[in-house]
Amino acid sequence: MPNIQEFNNTHSYLRTYHEKHGQKHVKFYFPEGEKLTPELEDHMKADADFTIGYLELFAIEPANFPAINENLDIKIQRVTSETLDDYLRFQYEQNSIYGNDFAEQKQFQHVSNYKNEKFMQIIGFYKGTPAGSVDVIISEDTAEIDALVVYEDYQRKGIGSQLQKFVMDQFPDKTVILVADGDDTAKDMYRKQNYQYLGFQYESFKVYK
Repeated sequence: MPNIQEFNNTHSYLRTYHEKHGQKHVKFYFPEGEKLTPELEDHMKADADFTIGYLELFAIEPANFPAINENLDIKIQRVTSETLDDYLRFQYEQNSIYGNDFAEQKQFQHVSNYKNEKFMQIIGFYKGTPAGSVDVIISEDTAEIDALVVYEDYQRKGIGSQLQKFVMDQFPDKTVILVADGDDTAKDMYRKQNYQYLGFQYESFKVYK
């Protein structure tokens, strides 16, 4: 866990680097399983633009994921050359909250991931309209659910559950893991879906105006 001086040095370096690349934010991850020191937490809270939170790690064996009711209005599929443009537009809208420059740079990363066999990109349609997506980071023993997103207008329709079920079906012999916001109500859903809690990690985030 850094002291205040170490944090300030890192903050200054990261801010300078991001400015050079047109990004308007900084983000920090702290050591796993350790709470912030009171001094460091107070230091960041003194800046009203800093958001402090923590992430929680969950895991599940695919066979333990509960059965879900099929909804014919929802179609889940792996991103292909035919749906890549839909996926990229969806991601751009999600990423643009951090600035258009950031969103445009992320497009290159998404295209790179599309070509990478260690990634799987999945998109969900509701009545033919892109409504959600999830990325999967594939390793020898695990499949990590990353960036699970459902448009607000399409939430509570089962799209998130069907995206996860698709992942379970694709990787029945791997442990599926995901990282959830510790303050997010979604983690209660994960527990109900039989995910097991493994640990936590604090993070902080700041967007410059």
